Amino acid sequence: MKPDKVLSMLGIATKANGVVSGEFMTEQAIKSGEACLVIVAEDASDNTKKMFRNSCEFYQVKLVCYGTKESLGHSIGKEFRASLAITNEGLADAVCKKLAQITTE
Repeated sequence: MKPDKVLSMLGIATKANGVVSGEFMTEQAIKSGEACLVIVAEDASDNTKKMFRNSCEFYQVKLVCYGTKESLGHSIGKEFRASLAITNEGLADAVCKKLAQITTE
């Protein structure tokens, strides 16, 4: 399996203090306007996905379902994470580009 570039970017974003994770922190980032991109794990509960989908729609934040709770958490040096928000616009754009490359491959 080749290294996951999106998860690598999340690691870089974390080191640059550009990521908040966990349901509460992610929600706060969306509401405060800090979140540039929200990533929810594909294996997160339907309730969690729905909550973030509604919240991101309302506050006009880009939302992506990607990875597993374990892979998201691992990429940012934590245990399991069902959701995280990238708060740095440049890093969020870079992650979006990587996601676009993956979906077109």
